Amino acid sequence: MHDRTLITPGAIGAVVAAICCMTPLLVVVFGAVGLTAWLANADYVLIPALILCLAPIAFGLYRRRLHHG
Repeated sequence: MHDRTLITPGAIGAVVAAICCMTPLLVVVFGAVGLTAWLANADYVLIPALILCLAPIAFGLYRRRLHHG
């Protein structure tokens, strides 16, 4: 598996999860459509998703450093 194969999807997932963590914006948007009750449990999903997306980035960068050291 190439380092880029690990880093690219991990970076995309991390950006998406980080954007979703902007709960003040989500409160306004979800409040407009009546879905604010969902936000009470959003942090239980979004923070682990962010961590899981950052893990392949860290692993890919670690492997790249080992090979190009």
